[in-house]
Amino acid sequence: MKENISLTPEEVASALKIAKNTVYELIKRGALPAYRIGRKIRVDLQDVEEYKKQGKKMEQAAVMNSPVATYTPPISTPNLEESLITPQKVVLCGQDILLDILTRHLERHPSGARALLHYVGSFNGLIALYQGKAQMTAVHLWAGEKDIYNIPYVRRLLPGIPTLIVHLACRMQGFYVAKDNPKGIQHWRDLTRPDIRFINREKGCGTRVLLDEQIRHLGLDSSQINGYDKEEYSHLAVASIVARDEADVGLGNEKTSMQASGIDFVPLQKERYELVIRKEDENKPYFQAVLDVLQSPEFKKEIQGLGGYDLAETGRIIAEV
Repeated sequence: MKENISLTPEEVASALKIAKNTVYELIKRGALPAYRIGRKIRVDLQDVEEYKKQGKKMEQAAVMNSPVATYTPPISTPNLEESLITPQKVVLCGQDILLDILTRHLERHPSGARALLHYVGSFNGLIALYQGKAQMTAVHLWAGEKDIYNIPYVRRLLPGIPTLIVHLACRMQGFYVAKDNPKGIQHWRDLTRPDIRFINREKGCGTRVLLDEQIRHLGLDSSQINGYDKEEYSHLAVASIVARDEADVGLGNEKTSMQASGIDFVPLQKERYELVIRKEDENKPYFQAVLDVLQSPEFKKEIQGLGGYDLAETGRIIAEV
């Protein structure tokens, strides 16, 4: 029997004159049999030829029998790892548009990671990871006593669980104020002024932790902040309230201020936005897929186009906790 030749996805794409991503989609749908050798995907030449023959037959039938017929690739059940045909589902916790883009890129990745985004704050995300209800969570938690982000909280909220922290981006946190900042709000201490109406974020999110840490660090009294007990659950909701003149100031990231009309942004603090993953999962396909996506030029270009993100360290494992 003549030994069959195996091809890489790039070689299949060249042979079929299609994009490499299309090859991956055909494999995921089961239309093109494939298999893994280690982490590499291979396709037998005879299966590529069979795929081409099936396409020609269907095209001929469409021309002869129906002017509106379309070709549907044959459905096969190849001997292939389940993760390739049915992408593994992972839960990602967080509340930033960067994560929406990450999940979309992950679904296209050849490792087949399909991320379900759960919109919760940093504390709840870490608790979900601790309880095994999520595989990844994005955090931006400032520890004022050490002036560092995330590591102290990961250590305390995930006791006994080794983790990896992967850098996503740096973002600027600051005040949302009305256009031209008519009340001259510039500093944390301004929040205690009697003429200032504040809108807060929910307990446990990174933005709320930043505020409460600054209040503690500066010796302020939260009861003097008019609106401290009024909470919203997203940056955009806070910006919208300020834009509608239902509050004079709110706290959030710079990117969101670009999305709300009639809003100016007062920068206060650069924060580190990072991804926490269990170390025991580092050999799973989706972990490598996450690193591949974060380090890819395509992902970074898309994020850069949004503005408001510093991507100098994106995709780097910055700590083992």
